[in-house]
Amino acid sequence: MLDPGRGKTKTGQLWAYARDDRPWLGADPPGVVYVYAPDRKAERPMTHLDGFVGILQVDGYSGYRPLAAKNTISLAFCWSHVRRRFYELAAAGPAPIATEALRRIAELYKIEDKVRGRTQDDRRTIRQEKSRPITDDLAPWLAQQLGLISQKTKLAEAIRYALSRWDGLTTFIDDGRIEIDSNTVERSIRPIALNRKNALFAGSDAGAEHWATIASLVETAKLNDVEPLGYLADVLTRIVNGHPNSRIDELLPWAYRTDKMLR
Repeated sequence: MLDPGRGKTKTGQLWAYARDDRPWLGADPPGVVYVYAPDRKAERPMTHLDGFVGILQVDGYSGYRPLAAKNTISLAFCWSHVRRRFYELAAAGPAPIATEALRRIAELYKIEDKVRGRTQDDRRTIRQEKSRPITDDLAPWLAQQLGLISQKTKLAEAIRYALSRWDGLTTFIDDGRIEIDSNTVERSIRPIALNRKNALFAGSDAGAEHWATIASLVETAKLNDVEPLGYLADVLTRIVNGHPNSRIDELLPWAYRTDKMLR
């Protein structure tokens, strides 16, 4: 964005918060909200999620930890981020410890393939039976390998990353609503990331906030299988024609149906 008075530009952030309960047959519709902030400081999610009570699945960013200290939010961490660190080591050349870690993590994902689309109770039962033995063996094995290698290596860093987040990484086993990773929000970030060079400047803080709102509507429409351009055009037409603000919920993407555009 432009940075008035300094003759320069500044970089802002779009924070993404997503929900998708379809993998466990939840009734709530999927959605994603982008919230603009001028930086990535820890107080941003504290403000964004003020009043929220529940489970937040996140990457390893340490700025989320103050949320858990409030005792109203539980943090579930992402196995995809753990896996990525070991994958980068294995892809660079022979790395037997990283390769073995990847094999064990792959076993967890095989179980997830089988439980996706089942009820939360079924998912919890299967995970407790099949996933827990894997994680119960993996933690001490990682700790053992850590004691055998130099603490200054990338491998040691990857192991410490996993072990320091272990409670949050294994939360999914006892709660069928939680996914094994945060790929739901990662997929929601991808369209924004791919487009940022085409839409390099938001112009101002206000412009970035408007951008975040439109992006939220477009990506949520896509998650709900609603065609975004037709949706936005029809919603704007209805608002101009006097659709009451008291019934604005009827125009949200998950409440929308294609037949509304035909009336």
